[in-house]
Amino acid sequence: MRYHRFGSTGRDVAVIGQGTWYIEDGDRRAAVAALRRGLDLGMNHIDTAEMYGDGAAERIVGEAIARRRDEVFLVSKVLPHNASRAGTIAACERSLARIATDRLDCYLLHWRGAHPLAETIAAFDELQRSGKIRAWGVSNFDDDDLDEAVAGPGRMACDQVLYHVQERDIEHAVIPWCEARGVAVTAYSPFGHDAFPARAAPAAAFSPTSRKPGTQRRARSRSLSWCAGRACSRYPRPRAWGTSRRTRLRGIWC
Repeated sequence: MRYHRFGSTGRDVAVIGQGTWYIEDGDRRAAVAALRRGLDLGMNHIDTAEMYGDGAAERIVGEAIARRRDEVFLVSKVLPHNASRAGTIAACERSLARIATDRLDCYLLHWRGAHPLAETIAAFDELQRSGKIRAWGVSNFDDDDLDEAVAGPGRMACDQVLYHVQERDIEHAVIPWCEARGVAVTAYSPFGHDAFPARAAPAAAFSPTSRKPGTQRRARSRSLSWCAGRACSRYPRPRAWGTSRRTRLRGIWC
């Protein structure tokens, strides 16, 4: 597994991480096993959110990382409607309770909402001072939003955004902005939320020529390699899930 310094955090984080969107929809034991197997393989970045399964994903993560917390670079997110100053702090404390941990390594605003960004960042700063989060970042921010975020106190660690071979809008402004300022870019849905690989250009080179499991696996592996190789500051984050016979990490067989 390849590692790289994650933005301003000072931590070396696996270039390919484990996401948990919809993880609660499958078998719980298989989901826990998939996350643990990922840790065994060095995939130390686990991403979750209070939105995922209304907290159920965070509980699964808590079970998976029990007695292994120090191995993990743990990320969660606050929903925009909770992102007032007091609401962000309360949401973080609920997430910590569900995961059964005393800290998050990075805490993100899931997307822009009605609450002033300055209030959310002030809450992040307070949570950092109290040791409940080690760093903070954002998700789904364009370059104008990023400009506003860095105008406040503290230093932003990352922007988590949609990115795969058929969705490359962030290459125009967001990636250059982040790279110029040492902000990590975390790519979610590197397989296009189950709609990728497709046979349409420009993804044809990644598309399986048959529906056999081996060709699907190779196509997804190539997709991850493409995403991770675009720049060392990008961290593709496929979702983790399990099968009854083997543990599968959304395109990586273990």
